Amino acid sequence: MEINPAQGRVLFVLWEEGSMTIHELAKRVSLGKSTLTSTLDRLEAGGQVVRLRSPEDGRKILIELTPKNRAMHKHYEEVSQKMTEVFYGGFTADEITRFEWCLERVLKNLARLESGEE
Repeated sequence: MEINPAQGRVLFVLWEEGSMTIHELAKRVSLGKSTLTSTLDRLEAGGQVVRLRSPEDGRKILIELTPKNRAMHKHYEEVSQKMTEVFYGGFTADEITRFEWCLERVLKNLARLESGEE
């Protein structure tokens, strides 16, 4: 199964934070509701995620990773580690820290723009 960038964002958040509601997931991945819904539909069809009713509140739907996805996560971690080594080859630890700090600022600026704060 090929994973597009939106699907990758969803999987990454679920790997890092575990199952969550669609509302929580939408905030974490910064995708619109229709985009997130179609992304989840494709991931579910591919056996990567399931939608389950929350045991605490039956009105809420949780998005959860499947056992099939565990092997994909391990592969992702290996590829991610190799790509990080390529991206940061020749950088000092200080340069990496400064670069990532700048990227974080860019993301915060984009989030403010998206929320209309400018």
